[in-house]
Amino acid sequence: MDNQRLILFIVFSFSLLLLWEAWQDKHAPPPSAVTAPSATSASVPTAPSQALNTPAATPAQTGLVKGARAVVETDVLRATIDANGGDLRQLELLSYRETEERNRVFTLFEDDPTEPYLAQSGLLGKGLPTHRSAFQLTPGTYRLTRGASQVEVPLVWSDPATGVRVEKTYIFTRGSYQIAVRTRVINNGTQPVDLTPYYQFTRHAGAPRGASFFLHTYTGPAFYTDASKFQKVAFKSIQEGKAEFEKTANNGWVGMVQHHFVSAWLPEGNVKREYYARALGDGLYSAGVILAEGTLAPGQQKAFTVPLFAGPQTQKLLEKTAPGLDLARDYGWLTPLAFPIYWSLAKIEHFVGNWGWAIIILTILLKLALFPLSAAGYKSMAKMKKLTPRLQQLKETYGDDRAKLHQAMAEMYKTEKINPLGGCLPILIQIPVFIALYWVLLAAVEMRGAPWLGWITDLTAPDPWFILPIIMGITSILQVKLNPQPMDPMQAKIMMIMPVAFTVMFVFFPAGLVLYWVVNNILSIAQQWVINKQVQGGGKLASGKA
Repeated sequence: MDNQRLILFIVFSFSLLLLWEAWQDKHAPPPSAVTAPSATSASVPTAPSQALNTPAATPAQTGLVKGARAVVETDVLRATIDANGGDLRQLELLSYRETEERNRVFTLFEDDPTEPYLAQSGLLGKGLPTHRSAFQLTPGTYRLTRGASQVEVPLVWSDPATGVRVEKTYIFTRGSYQIAVRTRVINNGTQPVDLTPYYQFTRHAGAPRGASFFLHTYTGPAFYTDASKFQKVAFKSIQEGKAEFEKTANNGWVGMVQHHFVSAWLPEGNVKREYYARALGDGLYSAGVILAEGTLAPGQQKAFTVPLFAGPQTQKLLEKTAPGLDLARDYGWLTPLAFPIYWSLAKIEHFVGNWGWAIIILTILLKLALFPLSAAGYKSMAKMKKLTPRLQQLKETYGDDRAKLHQAMAEMYKTEKINPLGGCLPILIQIPVFIALYWVLLAAVEMRGAPWLGWITDLTAPDPWFILPIIMGITSILQVKLNPQPMDPMQAKIMMIMPVAFTVMFVFFPAGLVLYWVVNNILSIAQQWVINKQVQGGGKLASGKA
């Protein structure tokens, strides 16, 4: 394979991989019907002592019947809590906007009859309230008043027959995306009560609103334990009964991940817990955790609190919220390389005050750091380009005799002291760095809604005027022109068509990613042009001197 073809293949294959993942995500055949209980007929286990040992006996989804509602408004959240189940049915993040509707506040949890995303909790066991039970709730708007640090929403459930009373309280804190869910159980009856609370998310399997076809990012459940660390569990795996994750532990959390945002139930302490994930039918899934809080004797009461985080995947915020939560910001197998790159990018942004200029500066710094490697690669390509006319003569001389042609080419390379693959290794070494930077820019919610200059008002949204993609396409074509051309005319045409094809794809990419590619292309062109001039000025390659 010619040198330049191998290099272009490496660069473009990564983009093709993204396209394939996106196509699979959008067009994969729907999973077959499941035998799990339906949303309306599923029952909660009646034996809480068995629930911790039987993953299949987990709570199921309920129909979204509306009851009395409390709307909570803080400085960063607007939440809707429903008395039916005591669910958190709607959650708007006031500092963020929808990708496609910039005037609309971003909604994380959503009370949609066909595509819900809910945070639910309850108690397993006969005669105890689940997320299908009706609580008492004073409807209205609960606002975080000036000077107050918290606002609380109390819900109450009681059973006169057993004498059990359950008080569930949502506690919202100023400036925080963490909501404390406190449950107090009071046993005024004559029988002991096993306390087995559960906390879960119920979500549809579709991609979030505004997701790009060309940029595949993970959406689905995730689990974290000290032993197994961060574990993603795809909806498809749950559907097929192939979900693999640590089921029992005395630490960790369960979450639901999507591009730029994450929600997670964060049980505290060393309470024994069982994690579960199941398909509910109709394209809905649940993932949650069951806790063992012991037995409550008659006349006693007990309170326990589990925090719920629901917010942006901001690096610092995730790191200080819970162990391992920062891994929800998934950089894949290049995480060890991506973390220092993001750290550098954030430091530059702190200094210049603009994420767009920070991207440009970091790209320049990376180019300078990798200059010796890229220079070696470009010098090898420049020498190959200078040999192109002579290689073409060899092809005309030997015609279809591939063996003699390759032998003659090998002798020429040996005489001129040129390694035809000499430009590949330096570029191969650089590729992980630039792919890691790609994932950093893709995952950085800090850039959501962040402008660069002029027409670029959101670096995570596509360029509305297509200026950056067009520049990227032009610079890609120039790069192809600077490389040695294939001897096969058809291959040469393909090399020219590929930048055009990928320009069309980049129209749908976030502006921050395209800005990075544009700057990288321009710097590469400048470096390659200078090296080509140096090689061409060194005389003919007749004696192996360049």
